[in-house]
Amino acid sequence: MPSPEILTPSFRLDGRVALITGAGAGIGEAIATGFAEAGAETVLIGLSQGPLDDLAGRIEAAGLPRARTFALDVCDTQGIAAAIAGLPRLDILVNNAGTNVPEPFVDVSEENLDRILGLNVRAAFLVAQAAVRKMLEDPQRAERGGAVINISSQMGHVGSPNRTAYCMSKHAVEGLTKAMAVELAPQRIRVNSIGPTFVDTPLIRRIVDTPEKHDFLVSKIPLGSMASVRDMIGAAIYLASPAAAMVTGTCLLVDGGWTAQ
Repeated sequence: MPSPEILTPSFRLDGRVALITGAGAGIGEAIATGFAEAGAETVLIGLSQGPLDDLAGRIEAAGLPRARTFALDVCDTQGIAAAIAGLPRLDILVNNAGTNVPEPFVDVSEENLDRILGLNVRAAFLVAQAAVRKMLEDPQRAERGGAVINISSQMGHVGSPNRTAYCMSKHAVEGLTKAMAVELAPQRIRVNSIGPTFVDTPLIRRIVDTPEKHDFLVSKIPLGSMASVRDMIGAAIYLASPAAAMVTGTCLLVDGGWTAQ
């Protein structure tokens, strides 16, 4: 009797090479660890070499696939392009580096506006462009497929006081995601975004720095708490894996119900 067809999709990333920006801490570090545990080789990009080396050391000490590190600012267009071009192969990009400077709309300085748009939009675009160029060097790309995951935000779908520049930047990321998805579909490069709510990271702790701010934000999340970095791992592995083979041009909201209201 023939074996029954196995219908359960694979969430493994064996044989894949995944690049993660902002990998030295927070969401990027968690996703990089999750990808390594799922079988992917990882390319870790962050501002400081120390945290990257620490993460790579932990990955390799666990007997997981190789981790390469590059201490680079993603706003360094030439440096990022050269690092990506020099990789032997690339299958997955997690475009994670980003920033936020909450302040009232009328007080947003040109300096902060340029900083937010430069990192959250311009650098995200150019990193994705360099990564896709590398992916397309593989003559088997349409057969192997590829994945780009832009780390967006729930604020790419709604508005919020004191976050005009940030909301604008994340709405731009959502538009970029959709346009890339349509254009790259013939090459089977899937492009999606993840829209987290407030995640308990050092960056968010600097912003949510009083009990009043914390309580206000949590009151907006039906599930009753901020997210943890671990909550991002499953979403990223799913979107990068064969399990999401027909998913492109969409946002996976990991927001505890914020945008459902």
